[in-house]
Amino acid sequence: MAGTDEGGPAAGGKTLAVIAQEAGVSVSTVSKVLHNRSDVAARTRAKVQRLLAQHGYPGRNGPAATALAPGGLIDFVINELDGPWAVELIRGAEEALDAVGMGLVVSAAHGRGSSARRWLDSLAARRTLGAILVVPELDQDQHRELRALGIPFALIAPVDEPPAGVPWVGATNWPGGLAATRHLVRLGHRRIAVIGGPPHRLASRARVDGYRSALEEAGLPFDPGLVRYGDFTNEPAYRHALDLLRLPDPPTAVFAGSDQQALSTYRAAATLGLRVPADVSVVGFDDLPFADWVTPRLTTVRTPLAEMAALAAGMVLRLLGGGQPAGTRVEVASELVVRDSSGPPPAR
Repeated sequence: MAGTDEGGPAAGGKTLAVIAQEAGVSVSTVSKVLHNRSDVAARTRAKVQRLLAQHGYPGRNGPAATALAPGGLIDFVINELDGPWAVELIRGAEEALDAVGMGLVVSAAHGRGSSARRWLDSLAARRTLGAILVVPELDQDQHRELRALGIPFALIAPVDEPPAGVPWVGATNWPGGLAATRHLVRLGHRRIAVIGGPPHRLASRARVDGYRSALEEAGLPFDPGLVRYGDFTNEPAYRHALDLLRLPDPPTAVFAGSDQQALSTYRAAATLGLRVPADVSVVGFDDLPFADWVTPRLTTVRTPLAEMAALAAGMVLRLLGGGQPAGTRVEVASELVVRDSSGPPPAR
């Protein structure tokens, strides 16, 4: 009979038998994918779904049909699960989804290369409704596969600006770097070092560019010898801070690209018998919960991580509901929070 799943014409005119032949699978496998059955390998499912979409099959019981049903699950994929930065993002996404009766599945992407694509296979296997991605990169193949799987997604703090139309949420990193360095300049500092994150990351480059702009604005020279790049975590920042503070003419202030790097600078200063801020001022970035509890309390640039994750979750929910986000590029304002770790430079 025309219109049956076992071989009748689809909305686009192709029968399941023809699609099965194109995919190199059985008609029953195509039918399983069409009906959202779980017993199909992820790569096979992606290939069949792509052909079904191309030929006009809407799918009866696909993600769109149950998109906003209570109990649905959204995946949260993040490069690394350790550290308070990840916790804040996960908290924001979980709270936003819990408010609409949906749950969050958290997994780690574990870097780049072949091991990194496991998260994509996992999304396909779980038949996830949508995904929030905090991954080191989203290449064209991964982007196409997500589209083929019909998984709506949004990115948080992407390494580089994504292609047009891909929804993402970031922070105003350049203004944050500018504000942090301006603060130190106004306190009287003239030799200000910066410890950035990975130079290939958009956020890291923007923060260092803000630092450079503040120096230029104040008529201060940019000294490449006062610039270091790490990975936003503790150990590399500790080594960089030791190196900077041991210079013959050391900086009187350090702008750290993350709060974790700022704490590493605290430790390096203590190792050398220096006091914060009496001997060296320190400014961080993120305003993680511990920033208000360390001694001295950390001056830092507040990045509303939980809010960013909640906005990304909202983008995914809107896509699931058949709508479009109000904007595909959202930058949340950062704000300087002045506490006790910054003060005037020491007399020399």
